[in-house]
Amino acid sequence: MRRVRWVFLIAVAGLIACDSTGPNSLGNVQVSFATQGVGPQPLEAVAPSVFGFRDDTIASGADTIILSSVEIVLREIELERVDGSGACDDDAGEGDGEGDDGDCEELELGPFLISLPLDGSVSTQLAVDIPPASYSEIEFEVHKPDDDDAGDEEFLAQHPDFVDVSIRVQGTYNGQAFVFETDLNVEQELEFSPPLEVTDDDQTNVTIRVALDAWFRAAGGALYDPATGNKGGQNESAIKDNIIESFEAFEDDDRDGER
Repeated sequence: MRRVRWVFLIAVAGLIACDSTGPNSLGNVQVSFATQGVGPQPLEAVAPSVFGFRDDTIASGADTIILSSVEIVLREIELERVDGSGACDDDAGEGDGEGDDGDCEELELGPFLISLPLDGSVSTQLAVDIPPASYSEIEFEVHKPDDDDAGDEEFLAQHPDFVDVSIRVQGTYNGQAFVFETDLNVEQELEFSPPLEVTDDDQTNVTIRVALDAWFRAAGGALYDPATGNKGGQNESAIKDNIIESFEAFEDDDRDGER
C-alpha cells in the first residue's frame, strides 16, 4: 500500500500564532525534500551513458544496496529567526516565562509521513505563510510515534505499522530483500548559511536534503547490511549516528536539490 500523502502541500497560515496586519505582511515558504545523488549506476543499468547517477543505489566494492522506499516520520517543523524580533508579543501572559518569546515563526505540525524521492527529483510537501524576517535555521523532530501518546493517535490510525518506528527503509542488499526500521527519536537543528530571507508576497523554497549514501556506510567506506541496523542489531548505533548527521537544509528556489 502506498503511504505517500501529498496532502501536506497546503497553506497553513492559521497555524501562525498572530494575526496578519495586512495582505502584504506575510511571505510564503515551501519546504521540500530531496536525496543526494549517491553514486554511479551499475553498468548493466546504464543506457546509453555511463555517467548517470541514481539516488536509490549505494555501492562499495562488490556490495550494493538498492533502495525501493525510504519513509520518515516528522513533526514540529519550526523556522527560527536570526534575532528573535517579530510582530508577536506574549501579551496574554501565556507560557512559563522561560524561553517563550511570543514570536510567530514556529510551526507546530505533524506527525506526518514523508516518502523521500529516490529519482533525483525534489518533492515539495509543505507550504506555509510566515512573517517576513531573516531565519537562521530550520528545526524538526524525527519522531517515533507512540500508541500511548494522544498526539500520535490520528497518525497511527492511518499508519498502524509505524508504532515505535520513525524510519522505514525497504530495498535489497546484494540482491536479498531487507526492511530496516529504527526507533530514532531526535530533534534536528539545521542552520542556513547564509540566513534565509523571507519577504512580503514572495515565495521561498527550503530543501531538506538527506544523504542516504551515508546511512549504511562504515567510516572506511564499506557498506553495512541494513538489516544489521534493526533493533538489537550489531550496527544499530552506528547507523543511527549516520542518519542524524545526514540532513542539511538550504534555500533552493529553483528546486534542483543543489546548494
